[in-house]
Amino acid sequence: MIALIVGVVLMAFAVFAVVPGPLGWWADVLAFLRGSLPVMAAFIGLIAVFIGIADIKDRIEARKEEAEESKAEKKD
Repeated sequence: MIALIVGVVLMAFAVFAVVPGPLGWWADVLAFLRGSLPVMAAFIGLIAVFIGIADIKDRIEARKEEAEESKAEKKD
């Protein structure tokens, strides 16, 4: 329950901070988002490369297992 209240309060503060008014942090938020986009793109790209490599390794392993199973069936 406390986590829910804290979450709602923090979300309300975030909305209050970016709307034009007393704090006026909208320009700072936009600068942060612009600066973080290349970093996020690099991390997402790196994760995609790792997933692609793992997928290739899984396919190679599956082909090896299928080849071994077909050899075992031919012997029987």
